[in-house]
Amino acid sequence: MRLGIKGKQVLGVTSLVGAVVVILSGLHLSRVARVSLDESRSRAELIANAVFHRAFAVGVGGDPDPYAALRSDPGLRSILESSLYSKNVTYAAIVDVNGIAVVHADRSLEGQPLPAGGDLGSLMEQSSVAQLRAIYASKGQNLEFRQPLLRGDREVGSIRIGVSTLLIRDDLNGSLRPVLASALAALAVSVLVAVLLAQLLLRPIHVIRGGLTRLGRGEFGVRLNLGEGDEFGELGTFFNEVSEQLSADRSQMAGQVANLESAVQQLEDAVAIVNARGELLFANPSMRALTPAAEPGARLDTLFAGDHPLRRLAEQTLVNRQARGPVSASFGESGERLVMTHAIIDPKGEFVGVMLIARNLEYLSEVQSTIRYSRKLAALGRLSAGVAHEVKNPLNAMMIHLELLRQQFASRFAPARAMAGGAVAAPAPPVIDREAALQHVDIIANEIRRLDEVVQGFLKFTRPEDLKLQPIALGTLLDEIVPILRPEAERAGVELHVECDGVPDVNGDPAMLRQAFLNLALNAIQAMPHGGTLRIASEGTRGHRVRVSVSDTGVGIKPEHLHRIFELYFTTKEKGSGVGLSMVYRTVQMHDGDIEVQSTPGAGTTFRILLPQA
Repeated sequence: MRLGIKGKQVLGVTSLVGAVVVILSGLHLSRVARVSLDESRSRAELIANAVFHRAFAVGVGGDPDPYAALRSDPGLRSILESSLYSKNVTYAAIVDVNGIAVVHADRSLEGQPLPAGGDLGSLMEQSSVAQLRAIYASKGQNLEFRQPLLRGDREVGSIRIGVSTLLIRDDLNGSLRPVLASALAALAVSVLVAVLLAQLLLRPIHVIRGGLTRLGRGEFGVRLNLGEGDEFGELGTFFNEVSEQLSADRSQMAGQVANLESAVQQLEDAVAIVNARGELLFANPSMRALTPAAEPGARLDTLFAGDHPLRRLAEQTLVNRQARGPVSASFGESGERLVMTHAIIDPKGEFVGVMLIARNLEYLSEVQSTIRYSRKLAALGRLSAGVAHEVKNPLNAMMIHLELLRQQFASRFAPARAMAGGAVAAPAPPVIDREAALQHVDIIANEIRRLDEVVQGFLKFTRPEDLKLQPIALGTLLDEIVPILRPEAERAGVELHVECDGVPDVNGDPAMLRQAFLNLALNAIQAMPHGGTLRIASEGTRGHRVRVSVSDTGVGIKPEHLHRIFELYFTTKEKGSGVGLSMVYRTVQMHDGDIEVQSTPGAGTTFRILLPQA
């Protein structure tokens, strides 16, 4: 039987009081038993002394019957017979050295062997438990007090006084009755006090349980008033704080649920949820547009035909509780959709139902096109910024040096124009510094070539190229660039490690990807002029993609340069063109991939490229 807190408290208090009563009763009983045994021993000793003195006065000895005087002495007989009236004494006798009763309180037992009883003196020296065990032996026994009877130095017999344990037990039982009555009264009082105390202590618990029940029903702002100054008051304060927090969380959750429902309602994907029995629980507007019969309570077999892919996937998920799809399915005039199902499992791990999803492929294509277009616009913005900067510098230089040439030639031909107009003869024109003029011309020519390189680089970067997409084994592709990289790595003291085992194929243009990986690897080697480690590794990752990492232990990239490294013509090298990383970025974008960089100055740089699997 299961006990509640109240029952446990009453049982605990009662058990504690009962244990105390039992212990005290036992101590009292042992004390009373010792006192009773001691009194019985004292009485026996008193009787034995009286018998001894009378027997000594009468005398023992003579032939042929040395004990005749003792048997015939009326005083001794009177002492022995009167001893029977002493409390707990059962007999008194004088026995010879052979244990034969010479004089006995009961005349019929004289001349017969007197059985020896337990030694009362030895029992007095034992523990209280041993004394109680001897007193409460099942059949009882006679304990004897013995005193030797001497004639000179020779023992001629002994005086034996018998004490009954049954009589002592009756005395003890009589003394226990009031003790038992007191114990029962104490137990009754303890039960009553325990009940009242439990009722008093459990009242706050009942209040707390009521508050929890109200919280479970969804009530907000539940508060308890348990007073202060004790543990229940602190518990009530904590309950009020938790209640306020739960109310705030529920309000926030209600808002989030409303937002989630609104988001699901606005999804372009068609979403429906059926329970474990195949009954529809929810369908958003997109699903109802595809299936007009999608109303709550409708069964799965009434929504879709038996051979419809979405119904088939849903039934499989209901059976094996595993996600299925995606597969293509037709929805009549609404067109083709990509359908899939997911098992819904609650926090306890129990199967709740199935979520059905029908995804609009045309909408996904539009979104992907928009994303690709946004990426291209971003790349074009970075490209335009770099081109404007690179074109502006040579134009400024050419304008400065053209102005210097113009000034030299203007000063040379100005006097000739003056003479042609009939003016007074002027002094001879200054001589043109041929060397300075040629230097200006060389600078202008160099800037024109630089501008041509910028334009050619821009054309190369923006010229559309035909991608020859095909499945590519990255291991084979990287093996092709290792012979090119190894001499450069050995020259710079760089250790080269390539890890590409068991990686899925990627979908790409072999030539463009080979050049992109080669550019990244050569840049990494150049970033380690004093040696280091170059590691090229690839692995499959989430989203049906493959990640290629190019890591070095070189000088790293400064934080202020990280956001500009993919700009066209941006470089931190003395003889760099600023085109390599831009071409890598362009190649990755053309393959619908992503590239990211992580660098720590003085520790090294890692480029990570994500490419779609084949």
